[in-house]
Amino acid sequence: MQRNVSVVEDLNGNKIVFIHDIRFKGRQAIEWEDVEMYLKQYVGEARIIKSTNDMVYIGADLPEEYAHSNYTNTLKGANAKAKANAVQGIPEMIEIATNKAHKENFKEKHKRDAKYGWYRYDSRFALPVFDEEGEIIYYNVFKVIMVVRHAEDGKLYLYDMIKNPVWYDCDKQMAAIKFLLFLEWNNALFVDGEKRISDTLLVALIIMIEKSRDEDKEMIIRTVLNCIC
Repeated sequence: MQRNVSVVEDLNGNKIVFIHDIRFKGRQAIEWEDVEMYLKQYVGEARIIKSTNDMVYIGADLPEEYAHSNYTNTLKGANAKAKANAVQGIPEMIEIATNKAHKENFKEKHKRDAKYGWYRYDSRFALPVFDEEGEIIYYNVFKVIMVVRHAEDGKLYLYDMIKNPVWYDCDKQMAAIKFLLFLEWNNALFVDGEKRISDTLLVALIIMIEKSRDEDKEMIIRTVLNCIC
């Protein structure tokens, strides 16, 4: 399965799964059957949440629940598109999850598949916005809750993903992160194993990009080039 995703850390130390493709583009409505089929490729996989060392499995129930849950059925427009396309980054979103919280199960229908209750973890993902030429101009970043069930077999299984309000949507913040990605992808952060730019200078450049005005564009470009060339 080919997936174009990467994990980036923002200025506050929060990890974000950047998804660089929009796979599900329904103009009127998302074809959730296609999303369900995509998810079936993950069934049987397991990922470790790095913040807690919890192993989370992807069971056979996830594709249908994720694509056809009552929550999913309420989603329209951009929210539906976000949840549909988030499936591309689910493995990494499990790995970067934080803020584990437990809740007892009180529903009879889940007395076995969630016998030991439910866990919720926070995670983040970003989706691209394209211009008319098909170039990415910025990303929308979403904060979500990963819903995990603690089953009778003692294992944790991803059950669904629900959306918190949009965390932020700021093109200059995204430009700063894209600057880091550009340096990483072009092997410009290190030369012969040594840092090309000090941590202090790198942070200064990122903050400068984030806080810059549109009319400062040419000055910002010259400054960055002088620092990395």
